Amino acid sequence: MNTKLYVGNLSYSIDNGALEQLFAPHGTVQSANVITDRETGRSKGFGFVEMGNDQQARAAISALNGKEVAGRNLTVNEARPREERSGGAFNGRRNGGFGGGHRY
Repeated sequence: MNTKLYVGNLSYSIDNGALEQLFAPHGTVQSANVITDRETGRSKGFGFVEMGNDQQARAAISALNGKEVAGRNLTVNEARPREERSGGAFNGRRNGGFGGGHRY
């Protein structure tokens, strides 16, 4: 098991420190990061927590998955590896992703 956990359905009022405090009773928290919007800095409602080892990660999942925190039921599970994404406007389309490719 990976020690990195996905935490979803977070209240927008929870910051990195609050997320770390939430997981600390279940083991050593290596890192706790709430994902924020680049432009506004506002929470996107999810984050990632890295626990000290697999046993601690399992304990945190058991204790916190489905638990109500700040009026919302958390989703806590093992984080999956990040998927590769194509970048830019190209979007994998031959015509650049801007339409039908017809010339007028």
